[in-house]
Amino acid sequence: MNAIISARDLSKRYRVHRDRPHSLKEAVVRKGRNRSIREFWALQDISLEIKRGSFFGLIGHNGSGKTTLLKLMAGIHEPTSGHLAVDGRVSALLELGSGFHPELSGRENIYLNGAILGLTRKEMNLAVDEIIEFSDIGDFVDAPVKILSSGMYVRLGFAVAVHVAPEILLIDEVIAVGDEAFQRKCLEHLYKLRRAGTTIVLVSHSLPLVEGLCDEVGWLDHGNLMAAGEATEVCWSYLDAVNGNSNDANESVDADGDGIGDNEDEDADGDGQPNDIDDFPLNSEESSDADGDKEGLPGIGIAPLIVALAAA
Repeated sequence: MNAIISARDLSKRYRVHRDRPHSLKEAVVRKGRNRSIREFWALQDISLEIKRGSFFGLIGHNGSGKTTLLKLMAGIHEPTSGHLAVDGRVSALLELGSGFHPELSGRENIYLNGAILGLTRKEMNLAVDEIIEFSDIGDFVDAPVKILSSGMYVRLGFAVAVHVAPEILLIDEVIAVGDEAFQRKCLEHLYKLRRAGTTIVLVSHSLPLVEGLCDEVGWLDHGNLMAAGEATEVCWSYLDAVNGNSNDANESVDADGDGIGDNEDEDADGDGQPNDIDDFPLNSEESSDADGDKEGLPGIGIAPLIVALAAA
């Protein structure tokens, strides 16, 4: 199966100006003075391939470069060095309200987004009713989007992104803003797109969600690709690293003088690993990995839905 997205030695650098002038007067007065400029590498030498028709996840801590990589895939930014090839029409939902004009109505923004993606007026006329029905925002579709709640924004944005016949769909964590019913609706539609052959790239901090949805996962850390491969394996590698860092921090903090870190005093499951993810189950079950074989990450409430959809 050929790659629809291919990155080779991909890097992105930003220049951070510490003494940027805040007005024209300040710029004139300070003309000729040395200004402090710091270089920040958001991505460094990233090489990966995403197969056509696959579901690919990106994980990592905040600031690790996940959104930057999506923006490069979407063509919003240009890489500083390296090569990136994207073979297909891209629809991206990267942040709340991206691509929407606040003064236009929801209906007008639907047509605007379609035009940006290269769709004709005729194609959008065929899709607009389905988009409005999926967004489920009622009469607010004809109101300026600036008055919509964040939930309505996400509903409308997601509806547009998934109903414009994308070959590649990029999603950056926005599903988490919606309520439970909307999240389930989104997941159902993502599986529908997947079965139709759409390539989906998802950024999320929910490891059980990523493990349940994705075929392969990439783990980014401070702009470096730490691992890429089978979803469960990469998710557990990331989780082991997070727990290892947490345990190191626990050992260094001992405010009560009892010889152990304060956080180690709280060991809900008695396994000697304080405050690990098993001590804070996200649903009524302590973990979906009861036999310890690392075949499932600690469960979340929506996990049964993921399993049911995957089997459909």
